[in-house]
Amino acid sequence: MITIFVGGSEVMSVQPYILRPDQREPALNVVGTKVTVLASNEATQSYGITLQQGEEGTGPPPHSHDWDEAFYVLKGEIHFLCDGKDYSCTTGTLVHVPRGTVHGFRYGKGGGQMLEITGAGALAAQMFTAIDKEIPLGPPDVPKLLDVLKRNGVTVAG
Repeated sequence: MITIFVGGSEVMSVQPYILRPDQREPALNVVGTKVTVLASNEATQSYGITLQQGEEGTGPPPHSHDWDEAFYVLKGEIHFLCDGKDYSCTTGTLVHVPRGTVHGFRYGKGGGQMLEITGAGALAAQMFTAIDKEIPLGPPDVPKLLDVLKRNGVTVAG
């Protein structure tokens, strides 16, 4: 355990975090993408990590939020849009998206899988959980989905 002090006062205690495969929560359904929360920002007191897997053609529309985010492509081809530019990313590609950048992605032929790492202060795991609870399978209720996103600090580019 590490204890952090600021101005002589204890701020937080950070514990090692270990999550074995058999301890994972089931994947969340996030409008067609399966998201497994491996480590929330709350659990690490810093960054968050999710495992994301989607079928061909699925993925979020262009959006932005107030936290940094990085993706590491594990399988398949994933087409990223970052600040108006398109990138075709295959296995082994790392994509860093600074806070405030409009970005989105679509899984390519055969679908894909990637790790997502979010910076301090991210609400991604909280947002994914809310979408899984509030948005049923099938075509989403777009106004309701936009409300969930807005409540969790995400702005869809329009």
